[in-house]
Amino acid sequence: MKTNHQEMSSNFHFLLIFVFLISLQPTISTSSSSSIDLIQKTCKNTKYYDLCMSSLKSDSTSLKADTKGLATIMVKIGMVNATATNKYLSSSKLVFNTSNYTNDDVVLMKKLLNDCADKYALATNALQDSLQDLNNEVYDYAYMHVMAAADYPNVCHNGFKRNPRLNYPPQLAIREDGFKHICDVVLGILDALGW
Repeated sequence: MKTNHQEMSSNFHFLLIFVFLISLQPTISTSSSSSIDLIQKTCKNTKYYDLCMSSLKSDSTSLKADTKGLATIMVKIGMVNATATNKYLSSSKLVFNTSNYTNDDVVLMKKLLNDCADKYALATNALQDSLQDLNNEVYDYAYMHVMAAADYPNVCHNGFKRNPRLNYPPQLAIREDGFKHICDVVLGILDALGW
């Protein structure tokens, strides 16, 4: 069993790795100032400017991308995030304190976590569909698929709300928020495309 300290340590390590990966930024020359201007302008249309900027600047292809390309980069970041959460839930790395639960509760918790893993897999699929829509310049469908992807974690969270004696794992809540923020950034960029 993991203690709360171990869970918090695990959450801290996840956040530390996430921040580290986002902070890996290529050196930007003055000749790419117009590219940076486009990234800044695009990110200003999103709810999470800092996340948008750090994510896009961490991908060297963003310096040559137009707004559609920036949306594509963020969708791919969302896919990586959702896939990582699915694998995290599927690999049983998520350990929860069972001392306050009955055997039936533990069985139900495992079922809910498996359902959550499935929802993150569906979120990845929805983002894959949005990539196809972006490629075909069907932005309204891309928007719809990103909204669907962002909603799948809600289904997961709602499963725990329907069973109030089971606590929603805090490390899963952190991952859920991160994924939803990425999706919100994508939606803001899609809005900037002016479809």
